Amino acid sequence: MIMKKLNRRRFLKSGLIGATGLVGLSTNLAAAGLPSKQEKKIITRILGKTGLKIPVISMGVMNSNTPALIRAALDKGIIFFDTANGYQNGRNEEMLGGVFKDYPRNSFIIATKVKPIGTDRTTGMPSGETSPEDFISKFNTSLKRLGMEYIDILYMHEAMSPEMVYFKPIVNVMQRLKKEGKVKFIGISTHNLPAIIDAMIKPDIWDVVLTTYNYLNTELIRARAEPPVKGMEVALKKANEAGLGVVAMKTLAGGGFLDKERTKPINTTAAIKWVLSNPNVHTTIPGMTNFDQLELNVKILEDITLTDQEKIDINIAQIENGLYCTLCKNCVSGCKLKLPIPEIMRAYMYAYGYANVGLAYTLLNELSTGDDPCSACSICSAVCSRKFNIKGKITDVSRLVNVPSDFII
Repeated sequence: MIMKKLNRRRFLKSGLIGATGLVGLSTNLAAAGLPSKQEKKIITRILGKTGLKIPVISMGVMNSNTPALIRAALDKGIIFFDTANGYQNGRNEEMLGGVFKDYPRNSFIIATKVKPIGTDRTTGMPSGETSPEDFISKFNTSLKRLGMEYIDILYMHEAMSPEMVYFKPIVNVMQRLKKEGKVKFIGISTHNLPAIIDAMIKPDIWDVVLTTYNYLNTELIRARAEPPVKGMEVALKKANEAGLGVVAMKTLAGGGFLDKERTKPINTTAAIKWVLSNPNVHTTIPGMTNFDQLELNVKILEDITLTDQEKIDINIAQIENGLYCTLCKNCVSGCKLKLPIPEIMRAYMYAYGYANVGLAYTLLNELSTGDDPCSACSICSAVCSRKFNIKGKITDVSRLVNVPSDFII
């Protein structure tokens, strides 16, 4: 689906609000005693046990650096914004802080993420380097950048194993921050929900889970079968039944394009509606970097029903190889070099799907797999369920590690 160009001047005129303006949303602002600038029939869902009433479209801010876009999103009814300590080397939080200082604190919801140091990218296990001191230092830095007295939701970033969910040194710090009022709710962000959902539920301390979920998670029909097949659908249902707020990320399955040349855009509206067709998902955080994307996503706030054409578009996208690795790990056992293939595929998606070379560069350097990790193998023995050319993709994206860091934005 080719996006129609939006008249930016007209959008700015209608979308921006002044420094002292209020969010144009009547959902949870009424409870806060705030007036609504415009009445909209915005679809909202309750974020689990948090009790927060949130529009089904929220904003992933990872790749955004435009304050005017944040203000326009607020005015259009989006109130929940997702960032992280490491996004844009901290500039992302600083940008948001500069915007939100002009708004009443109870007129928006902010979530940030802190990644524990020293976690193994392949196994997800903590190490001797993983410390609560580093975690709290990063959190305090985030709080300062945002210029806030508290964060609404704090996630342990990229927890990939049950061991991290149970890791007391970090968990205790997060619980303490919540008790002190510096954090309202605590959660986990993960790309591997089925593996850790039981760990999240059992201790009954977590409030929210931020997880990947998109149209390539096709277990919906099988999950309803008898007996059900375990997968994302089952994990989301269990999370909802346990009272966890569920926030979906990676909803576009690779940044909105099916090819590295970015000539095959997916129907982004259809992709987000597909995610929201699951009632166990409470809100989504599609990344938005321009006003065209915002305008498209705002329309979904009032209608999440998939049209017949949108269903066809999703079916077509599901058949394509695309750029998104589903983390099935089918490839891992076949790799003679025991490379962290799913993680390298994620770097490939960041570079070509998101056009975020910096994020891909950071991930590849953390993996320490080198600039040509497949050179020792003439024939690749790893098999991808998505039919990716594994060796070709790894060889392609691994070249990034030779780029001087000061060339990476």
